Formats: sequence, C-alpha cells, structure tokens
Amino acid sequence: MKLSPTTLGPLFAMIAVTLFSLNDVTMKFLSGDYALHQIVLIRSILGMTVVLLFMAPFQGGLPALKTKRLGAQMARAGLVFFANMTFFLGLAALPLADAVALFFVSPFIITIFSVIFLGETVGPRRWGAVAIGMIGVAVVLRPGTASFQLASLLPIAAAFGYAGLHIMTRYLRNTETTVSMVFYIQLMFIIATCVLGLLMGDGKFASSGNASLEFLFRPWVWPDVGDLPYIAVLGLFASVGGYFISLAYRTGEAALVAPFEYLALPLSIILGMLIFDEWPDAIAWSGIALILASGLYTVWREHQLSKPQRPKREG
Repeated sequence: MKLSPTTLGPLFAMIAVTLFSLNDVTMKFLSGDYALHQIVLIRSILGMTVVLLFMAPFQGGLPALKTKRLGAQMARAGLVFFANMTFFLGLAALPLADAVALFFVSPFIITIFSVIFLGETVGPRRWGAVAIGMIGVAVVLRPGTASFQLASLLPIAAAFGYAGLHIMTRYLRNTETTVSMVFYIQLMFIIATCVLGLLMGDGKFASSGNASLEFLFRPWVWPDVGDLPYIAVLGLFASVGGYFISLAYRTGEAALVAPFEYLALPLSIILGMLIFDEWPDAIAWSGIALILASGLYTVWREHQLSKPQRPKREG
C-alpha cells in the first residue's frame, strides 16, 4: 500500500521528533561527566558513518552528496550547530520539559523573521498569538524571581538558530538532496568540535560551578565503557532524526508537518518524569500550555493564509 504525502510527512516528523527527544534525554544524562564538544564530536563521527554507509547508497551514492550551493549548505549547517550547542548547554541546567518548551518559541521567531527579512504581512491574530506565546515564555522563565536562571535563555537562543535553519531549508530544498543536507551538518559538527577541542579540551576554563559552563569547558576524558552505547546511539538518533525531519518537510506541506513537531513537548514531560524525576509545577504547566496553544495556532493560521483564495462569485 502506497502512503500519500499527507500521511508520510507527519509520520516522518513523528519519527524524527521521537529520535530527537531520545537524543535530548541521552545528552542530558551524559552532561555531568563529559565535555559537550567531545560528545558531539564522537556523535558526529558515528553520524557521518551512518550517512556514508547507510543513507547515501540509497540516494544515489556519493554523487548525491554533491552541492551547487556549498556556502548556503555550510551556513545552514552552522545554524544547526549553533542551535544544538546552545540547546544542549541549557539542557544541562534546566528540567527537560522547560528547555523544550522554551525552544518552541521558534514559530514566533519565524513569524517575526518573515516580516523583517521576507517583507511578509502579519495580521493582528498572528501577532496576538506571538504575544501570548511570549507571555508563556515569560511564565516559564520567571524573570525577577529566585527561580530564574540565565541558562533559560540558551534554548531561546537555540530557537533563533532553528528558525534560521528552516528558512535555509526552504531555500535549498528544490536543488539539494536530503542526504546532502545531513552530510554537511555532520561535516560542520566535526570541524567545529575539533576546533573547540583544541581551544578548550584541556579543561583550562573549567571549575566554574555552573552546570552549563562546566558542560562546555570540562576537559576531554576517555569515555567509560558503560557510556559508549549511549554515545553511540546519539550518532544514530541525530543523523537518522535529521534525515527524517528533512524528508518530512520535503514530502509534506510545512503547515501539515510543523504541528507534529510539538509532539516533543508531551514527550519531554513524560521522559523527564520517568528518567530524571522532573515534574513541572503549576506555573511551568501554565507557561507550557500558552506556548503550545499559541504555537499551534500560529502554524494553523499560516496554513490558512497560504491557501489560494477562491474568487468571489458575482451576482
């Protein structure tokens, strides 16, 4: 039975989001013992292996990795690197559900970017949704209270990178293969983490006492044998998840696929509770609900506006 794009797009998105959520859990689990750039380097080497040995052969082999837009590919990969690094640094210090909820300001940022960079017109209802979403962010952040952490700003920074990634994906999707997009992401990760390792892999900037900074500046160590399977699955989750999310947006309409990314929110709550014994309090729940509702409305509204308008009948 052949599935339609309206079925395949959301299905691919759900697979990707599940893999990304498991990736987040594994990264948070390892964040207390290793440097972030060390984990990401090992993950990316394994991910590159998956791309070259298992993905590329099914997409036409090495020719599928060629690109006519190397600069744009590397720019997109740089945005992915920035989004991943800032999100994981925030993840080291924050509850899983809070970090994921704050990251979902990305639809609001995409809306703002569309006005600034693309000259699109946004109506009062979408601006209202953006405003409600930002209120939800403020509720989760709790600025001015003892619960506020500077690390809470890191998932928001990651959302800016993710918003830029979406814009670049739209720009490249008609000329570049899905596997090439994944390949250049892994290549960027390998290059960037090697540079970071050379600059700070000796741990000379460590001992700050801050969970996020320790995750960034901790010295490289030889991985414990028991942790190797966790590091290995990171490479699998990241590369396969990246492949499926690119495939989702190439297969189905963005407006149909995007809401399924919000599966990450309930997954983060469930996984945070089961693995880290984290449960959002009433204030966090209300902020998460505002972000979820306004984000889904923004996606739905953009879909409605993208539909061709039927000409009015005269008479």
